[in-house]
Amino acid sequence: MLYLCTIMETFKLTEEYIQLNQLLKAMTWCGNGAEANAVIDNGLVKVNGEIELRKRNKIRKGFKVEFNQQTVIVE
Repeated sequence: MLYLCTIMETFKLTEEYIQLNQLLKAMTWCGNGAEANAVIDNGLVKVNGEIELRKRNKIRKGFKVEFNQQTVIVE
C-alpha cells in the first residue's frame, strides 16, 4: 500500500498579492525563477484546485497553491 503525505504550510502576505512564480521561490519549492517558470509551464502547479499556467498569476489571501505534494494557504 502506498501512502502519500501532503505538507501543509501557510504564507503571510505583506502586500496585496504575490505572483505565482515568486511564491514558489519564496516557499523554497523552486531554487530560482527559471525553475519556477518551468514547473508552471509544465502544468505541475495548482491554484485553488485548478492547474495554473500563468506564471504571474496574482496570488491573494485565501488562495491555496499546490506543488509536488506540498500545499500552501496564503494569509
